[in-house]
Amino acid sequence: MTQYDTLNDILSDRFSCRGFLMDPVPQDTVARIISAAQKVPSWCNAQPWQLIVTSGAETDRFRHALYAAASTTAPAPDMPWPEGYPDVYGDRRRACGFQLYDAVGIEKGNRAASARQMMENYRLFGAPHVAIVTSPKVLGPYGAMDTGGFVTAFCLAAQALGVATIPQAAIAAQAPFVRSHFDIPEDRQILCAISFGYADPNHPANSFRTDRADVADVMEWKE
Repeated sequence: MTQYDTLNDILSDRFSCRGFLMDPVPQDTVARIISAAQKVPSWCNAQPWQLIVTSGAETDRFRHALYAAASTTAPAPDMPWPEGYPDVYGDRRRACGFQLYDAVGIEKGNRAASARQMMENYRLFGAPHVAIVTSPKVLGPYGAMDTGGFVTAFCLAAQALGVATIPQAAIAAQAPFVRSHFDIPEDRQILCAISFGYADPNHPANSFRTDRADVADVMEWKE
């Protein structure tokens, strides 16, 4: 098997896990994941990402406080949300949502049930760990872009070690609360969180996989 085949298998196996077992991931395994993810490229080798990783009682304390905050506080992300999802981007977004709702038994149009499912973001989907991911404000969009590469590498390294993940932009909606909870300096942008642990194979939310566009849909070849 070539390196390409190995990487392609890891990419194919990775999914956004929405149901976790509570078994903790050993700290040395977490360190291996981060060590591998550290090897991604960044502009001028700035490596702008910083993580706060929780375990055990600290995860539960954050989970409960975050859910309470999200239940009563309007979104206030450090970075602006997308202005919209037009055309094919909206189609892909809706397809993912419908797959999730079908998997967990939510009927189309049941807004109350879909809202409850969305709020599971703030329970961290039951994960035993969460990583809060930040980048320096002074580096702006390029710091965020570099950190996005790190988030991808984190998820792939975790998958290679049998650890499931879900990157969560939803957590950034509660940036003021997260900043206060973890005493994160004002000069860092809260970009997302990554909830992680061992996947619950019996959880219905883990029973579907999203599609990917064909190469021809994303590449324009010039010669």
